[in-house]
Amino acid sequence: MLKENPFHIRYKEKTDGKSVREWKLEAERMAERDKSREEADERTAERMMPEGTAEKKKGLRRRWSGKRKLIAAAAVLAGILALAKGFGGGGEAPVAVRTELLSRGDVAEKLSLTGPVSGTDSVEVFSNLHSQVTALYVKVGDRVEKGQLLAELDTGDAGRDLDMARNTYKMAVAEYKEQEAAAVNGYEKAVQDYNTAKKNYDRSAALAQAGVLSPAELEEAGNELEDAARQAASYRMVDGRPMPPESYELRIKDAEYGVQMKEEALEDTKISSPITGTVVRVNTKVGRFADETGEGTAPLFVIENLDTLEMEIDVSEYSIGKVALGQQAVISADILNGKTARGEVTAISPTGEEKGGGSAERVIPATIRILDRNTRLMAGITAKAELILNEAENVWTVSASAVADREDGPCIAVVRDGVLCWIPVERGVESDIRTEIRARGEAVLEEGMAVVSNPDPSLADGTAVSLIPAV
Repeated sequence: MLKENPFHIRYKEKTDGKSVREWKLEAERMAERDKSREEADERTAERMMPEGTAEKKKGLRRRWSGKRKLIAAAAVLAGILALAKGFGGGGEAPVAVRTELLSRGDVAEKLSLTGPVSGTDSVEVFSNLHSQVTALYVKVGDRVEKGQLLAELDTGDAGRDLDMARNTYKMAVAEYKEQEAAAVNGYEKAVQDYNTAKKNYDRSAALAQAGVLSPAELEEAGNELEDAARQAASYRMVDGRPMPPESYELRIKDAEYGVQMKEEALEDTKISSPITGTVVRVNTKVGRFADETGEGTAPLFVIENLDTLEMEIDVSEYSIGKVALGQQAVISADILNGKTARGEVTAISPTGEEKGGGSAERVIPATIRILDRNTRLMAGITAKAELILNEAENVWTVSASAVADREDGPCIAVVRDGVLCWIPVERGVESDIRTEIRARGEAVLEEGMAVVSNPDPSLADGTAVSLIPAV
């Protein structure tokens, strides 16, 4: 009855710290105010009743009178309790506290982070050919294998360019062969001319020594020999064979490279998937030029490997020391309808970056691989990853607010025989709502101790306390 009475609730809110006399005056004022309100409500209800309902009016008066009696009884009982507490505390009202029972349980320290879900491998397929799309073989959502044909482009320009490149190559080869033949013939003639000039010089030298040939004639024969030697030496020899100038070989190589490029361009008119995955974007259609996607520099296709998903998260610089490769995570998202998926930290960036938003805090990017397959998770949505940083099983646990930091260290307050007693403890694993505790020194923790849920660190040992009933 008292628990449901509004006066009882107000009593719990107002008694702490008041003397008995102040409390009694407050109780009388509240009871009188409630009585006036109920009488006004009774008169209003009587006016609204139809004629000939006297018995209903009497019943109503009886019910309202009963309610006033209940409130008055609650006020008297609360006054007696307050008076008793006043006498028991030497004239000072006990401190009202809420308690919880000390028990053993499991506690885990967790780090919750959000981030986008994506495929483990993603590629963007572009084309720099100014050719029209003539065939489109996939749509968004299609699964494709590596090398599978996605689209074909018009081969007209690419085919003509390839023909021209091949003709250029053929001309370069023909010129080279012509120069090769000319080099062989020219070198043979140069050697013959040298041999002839050498014989002529030897004969002239003998005649000049005999006095038959003048020195000027001998000099002229020597000049002819030198010219013939220079001519023979001007030919490029490779393995003893005269070859054309190197520039002709370079022309062939350039032409050959040109053919290769045009062949690749023609091959590029057949656009294939570079990976096995799922088509998640198609930014073209038949008739459109491949290098004009209509969305700036958007690719023709985006393909992602959705067989294995991962999350990209940013970990605060203050928490990154607790995160390690291989650490397990629990993944949740609205799309999972209350279910979860398993994850694992697979990558941690070696450098941090700005958090943004004007904050001086730094964050470190990390990757969580989602281990479970065939979940409802999909790329592009946001999910929450909960990392298990530390955990303890079958340990003493209390509400996080139950541990108070006092001058001699962390403590919990327990209620014994109506007074408060401090017990020194150490904090262990902490979650958002529960904390593991271990007794310090000679203190002892026992099952079922009445632990104050939110103690005031300034209270002294032996302070009289009263328990606030659970609401």
